[in-house]
Amino acid sequence: MAGSIQYTNKHRVSHIKPGIVSFLIFLFFFLYLIASGFQHNRLPRYQDPVILTTNPDVNGVELEIKLTKGYAFLNPLFAFWYEDTLGNFMQTLYVARSVGTGYFQYGILVDEEWEPEALRKPATLPVWAHRRGIMANDSLYMPTPDNPVPDAVTGATPQTNFILKTKTNDKELRFITLFMEINQSYDWNDYYTLDIHPQDHNYKDNNQPAIVYSVTIDLKKNNKTYKMRPLGHSHIAGKDGLIYRDMENITTALSIVREVEVIVK
Repeated sequence: MAGSIQYTNKHRVSHIKPGIVSFLIFLFFFLYLIASGFQHNRLPRYQDPVILTTNPDVNGVELEIKLTKGYAFLNPLFAFWYEDTLGNFMQTLYVARSVGTGYFQYGILVDEEWEPEALRKPATLPVWAHRRGIMANDSLYMPTPDNPVPDAVTGATPQTNFILKTKTNDKELRFITLFMEINQSYDWNDYYTLDIHPQDHNYKDNNQPAIVYSVTIDLKKNNKTYKMRPLGHSHIAGKDGLIYRDMENITTALSIVREVEVIVK
């Protein structure tokens, strides 16, 4: 017909055969596995844990504390201590050197470089600090460079899994409660934001509060393994030594560690 447009093969539909589709899906998945394996093989499959030793010269019960890091582990600071069954503070087993001396290697930013500095950070490990019960001249319970924790219980902060080999100060106690407090600076989440306390610099350096773990141990049962469990969190600005049991808004802070096991040797 004059003036009309003629279309040929009107019902032809281009398509890919099902076998080709399956092959392309398999090829994509195979290449993905190769790429993932390459990235995985660039990382060490296993790292021996770092060994920390404290209180080597005391004549007490030997404890071995094994910490396995979680996915949110990134330069946390922590302390281990124990109390008697009445809640009396007995002994620090380990505290990060920066907290125990009041002198932080990453203390102040100068010309875009971190410089060491003596700092007061009461929100870092406030439960340990308050229960230790030694007040400084500024009314804070954190150690100072002039009055540090003894070298025998301090050490560098491990950057990976570690085993703490330590000893109690005596063999008289049978039952103790072992505590760990762990904190990671600038650990924000949707709840712990600057809007909560915008003027409190102790909170701004802290964000999610320190998490406290605990377990009751029978020191007379050798070679028994215990697992520490989260008990609560500290005050967000370090104003007291209480343990707050409400963990509703805690997120990544609970994934700094995956597991903490304790063995009585």
